[in-house]
Amino acid sequence: MMFDFVPGLPLSRDFYEQLAGPALAGVPHAAALLGEGSEVLSFDTPASAGPRHGVRLVVLTGPGQSEAVRATLRRALPSSYGGRPVTLGAGGVEVAETGAWLVARLGFDPLRPIGLLDWLAVPWQRLAGTCGGEVFCDDAGLLGRARQTLRRYPPDVERYVLAAQWRRLAAGYGHAARCSEVGDELGAAALTADLARDLMRLALLTRRRWPPYDRWLGSAFARLPGAAETADALAAALAAKRSLRQDHLRRAWRQVAALRERSPAAPPGAATASGTETAAGRRSPAEEAEGLAEALTAAITDPRVRALPPGGSIDQLTASAEVLTDPARCRALTRAALGL
Repeated sequence: MMFDFVPGLPLSRDFYEQLAGPALAGVPHAAALLGEGSEVLSFDTPASAGPRHGVRLVVLTGPGQSEAVRATLRRALPSSYGGRPVTLGAGGVEVAETGAWLVARLGFDPLRPIGLLDWLAVPWQRLAGTCGGEVFCDDAGLLGRARQTLRRYPPDVERYVLAAQWRRLAAGYGHAARCSEVGDELGAAALTADLARDLMRLALLTRRRWPPYDRWLGSAFARLPGAAETADALAAALAAKRSLRQDHLRRAWRQVAALRERSPAAPPGAATASGTETAAGRRSPAEEAEGLAEALTAAITDPRVRALPPGGSIDQLTASAEVLTDPARCRALTRAALGL
């Protein structure tokens, strides 16, 4: 079936301005396109948004107001808009109290003091989907306040997470080359893909962008200013074999390492870390990564953060979708792994 594709974000905006907003005139609320879905981060395409994919909107209310708002919308809204179905509920027009929606999505309420477990147990995609999208109305200003709070880690948590990512890279750097030495090019390519994924996520974190799900990771990385050369090096590393693979990977590695010079989380002296020479010559990428991790860790001033084991946040502890889509499981795993 053919249909005229309209990206989800402008469709949601028009739907609110023309129908949902007027229906809620005089009722304090917030309205936005947030949460899951490729349209929230503007990655949707005609293939991902067919005519059965409904109009999405999140309407947030004050305490005790959600049922009345839901009833108002049920009476006022049509069954379709712009050729898309309109339904109340998850995946359509979602109505919830502000605090309850945030807790259900994140595992905590960012309008209250945020603890160390809160920051380390919330997946990056959940932060991306809460801080991304667009807010169409925010009468009480609570949604805007929550989004502003969630845009970046506190400085010491940020250093801890970046250090953990550099340690991941240091630990895995030489594995692909060892596979090539025994003729396992398929294994080498798979391990190189893991390194490329970790480098892209690190680049986004360093530039204070929350990495999305893997299926959107390359698209998000491509939007980073100045990322084209690094993307070319990573693509060449994935296509190359043996020593050429390491050459391309090393080039991408050092381009990502250079980002820390412009990062607010960079510790003093980090700008020269990758240029350090040893008696044997320039340090290897793995040694550079360890050095950057050590420098970031040394710059942490909060004793609770300094005392954490070097595992990192929930996305660095597991890749399980069953965990990353369940805030309670995220919190339980993070608490157990880091002793929080």
